[in-house]
Amino acid sequence: MDVLFVADPPETFDPKADSTHVMITEALRRGHKPFGTTITELELASDQAFATVAPFVMDGERVVHPPQAARERRSLARFDAVLMRKDPPVDELFVTATWILDHAGTLVVNAPAGLRDLSEKLSIARFADLAPRTWTVRDPARIREILERNGGRAILKPVYGYGGREILLARLDDPNLSTLIEIATADGTKWTVCQEYLPAAAEGDKRILMVDGEPAGAVLRVPADGQIRNNFHAGGRPAQSELSEDDRAICSRVGPVLREMGQVFVGLDVIGGKLTEINVTSPTGMQEVNRLEGRTGDDTMQAKLWDSLERKVAG
Repeated sequence: MDVLFVADPPETFDPKADSTHVMITEALRRGHKPFGTTITELELASDQAFATVAPFVMDGERVVHPPQAARERRSLARFDAVLMRKDPPVDELFVTATWILDHAGTLVVNAPAGLRDLSEKLSIARFADLAPRTWTVRDPARIREILERNGGRAILKPVYGYGGREILLARLDDPNLSTLIEIATADGTKWTVCQEYLPAAAEGDKRILMVDGEPAGAVLRVPADGQIRNNFHAGGRPAQSELSEDDRAICSRVGPVLREMGQVFVGLDVIGGKLTEINVTSPTGMQEVNRLEGRTGDDTMQAKLWDSLERKVAG
């Protein structure tokens, strides 16, 4: 198959951590022809989507574009599948790219409409009984009221945040509380997510990787000493993890919705049996699961994804 990755430039990939990296190496292992483009190289001509693309090859352990390979403008409909793997933020550039991908004329993973509709922070509202109590607010006084009525502690995080950036622990007894709320809401001018603090967060949060609506692997992200953030980008450490009964109940509820919305590869974040986020834009964690569970060959996370994609393309 000819497959196109819409992603950041390959020189930004970490060969030992990046899920996009192993997705590409697995495509090469299976004899597919992977190409790459960036969202700035996408184009909509009338109702047809195009991109300026270049093939991927291996250079040692790194995925690269061959230096001698000329980039070519190519219709997305000529690819058997397009994988949208652009890292956040979800901003004007990202959303415009999804509108272009609506006209790809081929399989797009994850489906563009779902990428727009499933806010990673707010889509848990679809499953409120599975999630911690969560408010999306912009009034500083309202945040204080929530704290007063809900144990005096909460997590504040930006609606468009990613990678653990700008996550704050708000406490009523913190003399810096007013400053934290000012930062979180930009002085009441933007919404922030105010989420019930879960004591189990001290032990880490579980990233459950879903492939076509089914759990395919999980990894616990353990915070560094003195940190409240568990994300790998923020210094979190991976640890092996099994799915609990609560985890499986979450997967069984969320999975069919993801499948219906064309979200083939998704990361669910779970703390203490509560769903805290649904990550549809370029989720990571594949390599950590592979290493911790000793997965190789056809048992790797990337192999599970490609099994699903090949079935979809074959019809």
